[in-house]
Amino acid sequence: MSTISELQLLTVLAQEMNMRKAAERLFVTQPALSQRLQNIEKEWGTPLFIRSQRGLSLTAAGELVTKFAMETLKKEEEVKESIHAFKEEVYGTLKIAVASIVGQNWLPEVLKRFVERYPQAKVSLVTGWSSDMMKSVTEDSMHIGIVRGVSDWKGIKMHLFDDPLYLVDREIAKLEDIVLTDRPFIQFKSDSNYYEEIQVWWHRNFQMPPNNTIIVDQIETCKQLSFNGIGYSILPSIALRKADNALSRIPLFNDHNEPITRGTWLIGYEATFQLKQVQAFLEIVSEYLEEEKTEKEMD
Repeated sequence: MSTISELQLLTVLAQEMNMRKAAERLFVTQPALSQRLQNIEKEWGTPLFIRSQRGLSLTAAGELVTKFAMETLKKEEEVKESIHAFKEEVYGTLKIAVASIVGQNWLPEVLKRFVERYPQAKVSLVTGWSSDMMKSVTEDSMHIGIVRGVSDWKGIKMHLFDDPLYLVDREIAKLEDIVLTDRPFIQFKSDSNYYEEIQVWWHRNFQMPPNNTIIVDQIETCKQLSFNGIGYSILPSIALRKADNALSRIPLFNDHNEPITRGTWLIGYEATFQLKQVQAFLEIVSEYLEEEKTEKEMD
């Protein structure tokens, strides 16, 4: 039970809870996987999984053993990365948790530069809501996070950029037209304060709710519906990078007549910022942001 391959087998089984899916991930046959599992359970002297037609379930002993397997593999990876940190080359895995909108519209160009410059490094990427990405970093499963609107992060946080919010549409060209239209207001409702910010802005500018509303749970859906003329929406400038000129952009202002913006932050803990692959990524991010700043100044 001391070999890494058996630890990986238990980890994959615990993640998939399905013999077929686990066998596919491990590139073995189901009978071979079943036999390996039986041998492991014999070694531990107790069943670790309960088999049924619906899949697998962990026994109480199985919970303890699979937790041990996951923690051992994680520790092994940390040791390998520490060894590689002594070398000049950038090795190891860069683990990033990224807010979906940043992962779709900003990160690809940065990551492309990273993998081209450091081909020995690997990248592990997860995307989702900012709150989930912060949780991934908090639980130490990811090295760094790139999130939106962070305010209460207790570790290291680095401001990347602010992007203003715009009301966008293919027909509405000024705010006064909104009260006259029956076109749907397409809204993205998330777990962040983004939705609430828009509600506050709306009630400050209009005395009545929208005549027609569509609510979606993905900002990319909101963006695509607006780009295709289904209705109007409020989107940050990061989502408008590939929008054509036929799409009207009306900037949003707060009650102090200042542009309403969304901040993007890079977060993490001091220990992970010492890793060479993280340091290399931070250098590329700084380089990329400086180039973007220069381009804006030249426009």
